[in-house]
Amino acid sequence: MKAARLRNPEASVPQSDIRELAGMLDTLADHAIELSVAVDAERRGNWRSGIDEDGIAWWVLDRPDKSVNTIDRSVLEDLSLLLDAAEAAPPRGIVIRSAKPSGFAAGADIAQFLDAATAEIAAMLGEGHRVLDRLAALPVPTIAVIHGHCLGAGLELALACRFRIAVANASLGFPEVMLGLHPGLGGTFRSLAVADPLEAMTMMLTGKAAPAKRARRIGLVDAVVEERHVLNAVRAAVGGELHPARGGWKGRAFALRPARSLVARRMRAEAAKAAKPKNYPAPFRLIDLWEKHGGSPERMRAAELESFSDLIETPTSRNLVRVFFLREAMRGLKDGPSDIKRVHVIGAGAMGGDIAAWAAREGFRVSLSDIDAKPIGQALRKAATMLDKTLRDKLKVRDALDRLVPDPGGLGIAGADLVIEAAPERLELKQSILRDAEARMKPGAILATNTSALPLPDLAGVLADPSRFVGVHFFNPVSRMQLVEVVKHDALSPETLRRATNFVAELSRLPAPVKPTAGFLVNRALTPYIAEAILMVAEGVPKERIDARAESFGMPMGPVELADRVGLDIAVEVAQTLAERLGMPLPEMPGWLHQMVREGKLGQKTGSGLYDYDEAGKPKKIHVDALPDGSADDPNLLDRLILPMVNTVVACLREGVVESEEIADGAMVFGTGFAPFRGGPIRYARERGVDAVIARLRELEMVHGPRFRPDPGWDRI
Repeated sequence: MKAARLRNPEASVPQSDIRELAGMLDTLADHAIELSVAVDAERRGNWRSGIDEDGIAWWVLDRPDKSVNTIDRSVLEDLSLLLDAAEAAPPRGIVIRSAKPSGFAAGADIAQFLDAATAEIAAMLGEGHRVLDRLAALPVPTIAVIHGHCLGAGLELALACRFRIAVANASLGFPEVMLGLHPGLGGTFRSLAVADPLEAMTMMLTGKAAPAKRARRIGLVDAVVEERHVLNAVRAAVGGELHPARGGWKGRAFALRPARSLVARRMRAEAAKAAKPKNYPAPFRLIDLWEKHGGSPERMRAAELESFSDLIETPTSRNLVRVFFLREAMRGLKDGPSDIKRVHVIGAGAMGGDIAAWAAREGFRVSLSDIDAKPIGQALRKAATMLDKTLRDKLKVRDALDRLVPDPGGLGIAGADLVIEAAPERLELKQSILRDAEARMKPGAILATNTSALPLPDLAGVLADPSRFVGVHFFNPVSRMQLVEVVKHDALSPETLRRATNFVAELSRLPAPVKPTAGFLVNRALTPYIAEAILMVAEGVPKERIDARAESFGMPMGPVELADRVGLDIAVEVAQTLAERLGMPLPEMPGWLHQMVREGKLGQKTGSGLYDYDEAGKPKKIHVDALPDGSADDPNLLDRLILPMVNTVVACLREGVVESEEIADGAMVFGTGFAPFRGGPIRYARERGVDAVIARLRELEMVHGPRFRPDPGWDRI
C-alpha cells in the first residue's frame, strides 16, 4: 500500500489517498497496519493530523521512535494544541486512532512517575484531566478507532471520545491494579458512565482485558467492525446513525448509594480472597471511591485524582512498578531473532509435554518423542486442555495442535533448529540421550537440556561440540510460570547463549541467565524455605499455621503445600544434592519424611503427602483460625522461612550465579511468586534494612545453628 496522505487546510492531497488511510481495507490480515503519513500532512509532535473530503479530522497518534504508543505529558500537550484548532474551527467530526501496528496505546508511560513528587504527579494528572475534559466537551462527534491493545491511559483517552469503534482484533483493559494503582485519567467515572458498571468495576479491580466483542456487549465500545469497514462506521457516527453506549438500567440503579453499598460489600469480600488490603490497597481504595462517589462524576473525578496520587507513593506501588521494569529488563535481554522455527522435545513427561505444547502455542512447529507412545498421547490430551484454557479460540487451538506432532521415532531431530531434552533427572540417561541427539542433529542446531539440578559440565562433557549445548530450565506449570533459567557453562558459545535467550523471549517467557551451580538460582533459594518448614512441622508447629504465615507475607503458596506440589521425593533429593555439592547447611530431614517417600506418599501427585488431597487435587486443610488452642507456634516462624531464602540469593549474587540484583529479584518474583508487592528478596532486604537483616540472621544463628549464618555477600548489598 502506498503512503497515505492527510489533508490539512494548506495542503491539497488526492482524496483516494485519504480513503486508503482511513479504511486500511484488508491490511490487518496479519494484524499489521500501514499508517505512514506523507510529509505534507501536519505533524504536531506525537500526532499527525489532517481533514478529509467529508470535513472529518483525523488525528493519528504516532510517537516518534517508539514501537508502541504510550500516553505521557507530551502526548497530552500535543493533543491540547489539536484541541485549540478544533475549538477555533470545528470540523464535522474527529477521528482518533494509532499509527502503530501493535495497537491504540499501551497505557501511561510509567517512567514519568518514578522520580516525581506527589504534588508533581497530582499536577500532571490534573492537567491530563483538563485536556481530556476538553476533548469530551467538543460539540462535534469524536470517534476513537481502536485496534490491538488499548490499555490504561490509552483506554481513558478513548473513553473521552463520544464513540468508540473497535476493530475485531482489539483488546481493552485497565491494568493499573497490577501496579498497585487504579485508573487516574478519568477512567473510574467515564467507564461507569458508558459500560455496565459492575463489568467496568470488575475490569478495573482485576486488570483483565476484554476482547472487542465482549467490550461491545458490556457497553465499553459502540461497534465492532472489520478494518475494511472502519470508514463506513466513522461516517455513520458522524452522520448520527451510530448511537453511543450508556450505562443502561444498571447505571441508573447504581447511581443510588444504597445499591452501591450492597454490592461494594460483596466486592470487598471477593477482593480479600485474592489480596489483603494492607498488601494491595488499590482494589479496596477503588471500591471505596465507587461506593462513596459513584453517583457523581465530579466527586468521583476529585476522589480519583487524590487517591491515585496517594497510591503511587505507597511501598506497594513503588515495588510493583519496580517489578514491571524488572520484567521489561528481562524481556530486554532479547537480542534479535533466534532463527528457531522447528523444535523437537525428547521426553513426553509432565515437563517435556508441557514445553512442547507451549512452544506450539507460541507458533513454533514442534515434534515430541518418547521411548513409549503412551506418554505422548497423554501429553497431547493435556496440551489440548491447556490450549483451550489459554487461547479460548477453537481455530487457534486447532492451529496450535496442528503444529504439535507426535514423533515416537524422533525423526524430527534431524530437521529441528532446537532440540530440548526433558528426560528424568538421571545423569547417565541424559548423557545417553544427548549423545544420540547430537549425532542426528543438523549443523547449526542447538541442543538444550531442561535439567533442574544436574551440572551442565557433566552433561556437556560427553558431547562432540559442547559450544552449542545450553540449559533451558522451565518451571512447572509451564503455561503459568513466566521464568526460564538459561543455564550457561564454560564451553557454551556466545551465539548459542544469544539464540537460546531469544528463543525463551519468543516463547513469551522471561529469560534469566544463570551459571551451572547445583540448583541454579531458584531451586537453590527455595530449598532452605521448604526445608525449614518441614523441620517446623517436625517440631510440632501445625502445617496450616506455617503456610498461612507465609501466605500472609505475600507468598502465593505456603512452603508445606509447595513441598507437596513439588513432590516429597524431589524435595528430599534436591536438599541432599545441595548439601553434598555446595555444602549448604540445611536442616536434617526427619526420618518420618524419608519413610513417607518409601511408602509412596509423595504429595499431590499421589493424593497424599504432608497434606491429604481431594479428587480435584486440592489439599484438605484446617483453617488456621480453627487450630486447637495452645497449638505450637514460633514467634520467629516467618523469619525462619524467609531470611534463609534471602540469604541464599545474596550467596548466589556473591558467587556470580546470577549477574545482577535486578535479574535475581526478577527471577525470584517470576519463578517463585516471591511477594511481588515487596519487589523481590533483595529489595525486601534493603527496605527492611540490610543491617537489621544481618542482625536478625545472627540472632537466629545463635538459636538454630549455622544454617542462619549471614553470607559474606551481604557486604556488597
